[in-house]
Amino acid sequence: MDQLSHLMEGFAGALTLANLVWVIVGALLGTAVGVLPGLGSSMAVALLLPVTFSLDPTAALIMFAGIYFGGMFGDSTAGILLNTPGASSAIATTFEGHRMAKSGQAARALATAAMGAFIGGLLASTLVVFFAPTLVKLATEFGPAEYFALAVFAFVAISSVVSDSIIKGLTTLCIGLVLAMIGVDDSSGTTRFTLGSQQLFDGLSIVVITVGLLALGEVIHVASRVHRDPNAVRIPASGRARLSLPDFRKAMPAWLRGTAFGVPFGIIPAGGAEIPTFLAYGTEKRLAAKRRDQEFGTTGSINGVAAPEAAGNATAGMAMGALLALGLPVSATAALMLAAFQQYGMQPGPLLFERSGDLVWTLLASLFVGLIILLIINMQFASLWAKLLLVPRQYLYAGITVLSMLGVYAVSSSLVDLWFLLAIGVLGFVMRRYNFPVAPVLIAVILGPLAETSLRNALTVSEGDLGYLVSSPATIIMYALLVVAVVYAAVKHSQTRRAEREEARLLEDA
Repeated sequence: MDQLSHLMEGFAGALTLANLVWVIVGALLGTAVGVLPGLGSSMAVALLLPVTFSLDPTAALIMFAGIYFGGMFGDSTAGILLNTPGASSAIATTFEGHRMAKSGQAARALATAAMGAFIGGLLASTLVVFFAPTLVKLATEFGPAEYFALAVFAFVAISSVVSDSIIKGLTTLCIGLVLAMIGVDDSSGTTRFTLGSQQLFDGLSIVVITVGLLALGEVIHVASRVHRDPNAVRIPASGRARLSLPDFRKAMPAWLRGTAFGVPFGIIPAGGAEIPTFLAYGTEKRLAAKRRDQEFGTTGSINGVAAPEAAGNATAGMAMGALLALGLPVSATAALMLAAFQQYGMQPGPLLFERSGDLVWTLLASLFVGLIILLIINMQFASLWAKLLLVPRQYLYAGITVLSMLGVYAVSSSLVDLWFLLAIGVLGFVMRRYNFPVAPVLIAVILGPLAETSLRNALTVSEGDLGYLVSSPATIIMYALLVVAVVYAAVKHSQTRRAEREEARLLEDA
């Protein structure tokens, strides 16, 4: 096959000593920046973009391959250990990963995430090499109606799955949609919920909302329970840094399921890996409930880490394929990678393979090399990263607060963002106090603009005909699946409440 021979030639270029050094440097730098709360993989690429300008194009882009995946590894490390994911694509991994960290399984969670990232990225990169032209055709079938259906599916499906109450899930979804509407309306130019502040015209940054809800909200919640529940803030010593054979067997189906979610979204410009990671997490939660897995939601389940992490890196791997084959950046990080190509006078797209074939295939080969290097680095350093949790709790949570504030301020240099960070942190505390799920807020903030834009474009194309929203097979299938998911979730919630009432009645009789 031509692709295989080209890939072998790419490996010959990528495995030279100089290029190996640049891959390792990029992986280490990307991971280091990704670990810092409030920054993340996209910030890693942005910060390190000027560093590569003095390099030749091949070395620079190979280094970016290491930074690209290294930043994603770092995103999850920060989320698992500090409950502060470096990027929104790592939010779903954080839910079970941080529970594992707090129950003394930090190194195990990090090893699971590292292996999941490797498997998801490896399978996606392989598909890029052999099947990118076929898969890219799927993206061309999506119009505004399909994107709106996709967003609605994600909204309602996540809200009905991640909470014990559908009402609570939809309530927090509405909170997220309100936060997403802050700023200037792109279509009409009117301001919405800005309170007259010009600094809110651009809306609230996803970094502010993510760090506020997950990091600062957790700090306030833990601080409020210091005297009533000392164990709430006691973090045991880290566990082993390797996965046992039973762990590997348990996580493998979740890794594959997560990869299956991530691959299609890597070629759909839906904003990044947020949708597939949340869908992968929701699937694992439903399967855990069906298996009566007591770890999920309590001490943390490796499946809840494995699936979202594989989904996120599978999306990233396919996004690189969409960028190279079509010149289509499907996420913020991919857009920065596009800027790196353009800096060297190259325009990604079909002609890139003809005009710069040697460079492209060396870059694709370096993706495989970078994933292997990152797996080795992160598996070796998992126990070292986990020792962050041995820091005395008063210093650990104070450090999380300071790093969160610095991370937010570094992005925008705005004091208003810091005040909103504090307000959203209090909101996160209240939600934890009354058992409201955080995930619907985040998914609404991330996908709210996509849903609004897609709805308006669909109604513009159809001249106000609502039937256009369900005029294609893809939209009909998604809405049908949504109805099934909601009905299933409602039945499961009803059964759970009935079982709890029955158990309470039996205890009273006893």
